[in-house]
Amino acid sequence: MNYDVKDIKLADRGLKRIVWAQKEMPVLEQIKERFAKEKPLKGKKIAACLHVTTETANLAIALKAGGAEIYVCASNPLSTQDDVAASLVKHHNIPTFAIKGENNKVYYSHIDGVLKIEPNITIDDGADLVTTILLKKRNLIKNIIGGAEETTTGVIRLRAMEKDGALEYPVIAVNDALTKHFFDNRYGTGQSTIDGIIRATNILLAGKVIVTAGYGWCGRGFAMRAKGLGAHVIVTEVDHLKAIEAAMDGFEVMPMKDAAKKGDIFVTLTGDLNVVDKAHFPLMKDGAIVCNSGHFNDEINITALKEMSNSSKIVRDFVEEYTLKNGKKICILADGRLINLSAAEGHPASVMDMSFANHALSAEYLVNNADKLEKKVYVVPENIDMEIARLKLNAMGIKIDTLTAEQTKYLNSWKSGT
Repeated sequence: MNYDVKDIKLADRGLKRIVWAQKEMPVLEQIKERFAKEKPLKGKKIAACLHVTTETANLAIALKAGGAEIYVCASNPLSTQDDVAASLVKHHNIPTFAIKGENNKVYYSHIDGVLKIEPNITIDDGADLVTTILLKKRNLIKNIIGGAEETTTGVIRLRAMEKDGALEYPVIAVNDALTKHFFDNRYGTGQSTIDGIIRATNILLAGKVIVTAGYGWCGRGFAMRAKGLGAHVIVTEVDHLKAIEAAMDGFEVMPMKDAAKKGDIFVTLTGDLNVVDKAHFPLMKDGAIVCNSGHFNDEINITALKEMSNSSKIVRDFVEEYTLKNGKKICILADGRLINLSAAEGHPASVMDMSFANHALSAEYLVNNADKLEKKVYVVPENIDMEIARLKLNAMGIKIDTLTAEQTKYLNSWKSGT
């Protein structure tokens, strides 16, 4: 088997962790069991560019159970769990190309590695697979029936492709499913970002001033968790409605140039470029900590920071301290990459359960509807979204009411009034 992992000897440890995560992913487990019987993906080749974690491993195993031939690579150079990558190869015979800390050249060689399968379906976290195919490997397009995208940043890129007329096959925006972004982005990012910051720094968050850049679902989840730990949270935004919401949720809202003077810790969660920029660094307190929980490390202008600094040094794992020419020190965590996956383990398995259930069922949907779909970005069909919610509630042992026939008739009628 062709693969590239750090050390295959780590596989047994990875297997234990994959099995542990599996216990927290009952929805995906139910889908896997059905897939194993029905084989809806039989004969299909899937290339998956995702964070190689225990949760991703369980998705790959479920897709393989459904009959797919699947290759996996990392969607970020620092997010790979090396023991998990090794276990996918050794215990599940899934070709995996991922090494934590891989450089940019190796990263893209790994993308090339999974594309050698000549996939029928792509699964992305950040749209690097789609982009590579469109820019460099257009010969593969003829084989592809569709794809799926995991994260906000990737969906933004895909919608830009669609707008430019560049998207060459249908892609399902899994990120936009209600059972994904309401929970994964909010509760998953909220908890895992806090986890990453604490593991990297071991600092107390209570009493700190934390600046949250962006108040989308990820930003609001993080702000909520930081506030719960006793931090004073400031939100920066460019969207008027989100800024109002942040203010009404009890947070201070101000421009980054003003927040830069007040913050102890800065976290970017926007999916945009240079959110913390050259003009902000000199305004920050001595010892300020800056990190990112958006997909790419473009959110922090590290290039400008290097140019403004006399020196830099690694002071802890995942902590690089820059000394500015004005004498102030700024600490960047995990080279500006996703702090929750670089310094910690990413989202808890129980919330990724719904996200990856969406991917599994979206792959099945693409197979069943390939001849009906256009070269567009699609949302996850509502019936799939609601079925995942139903399965999750059932797994949690939670029951809810159902509408009576009378109630259903009332909701569908316009004649009843005051």
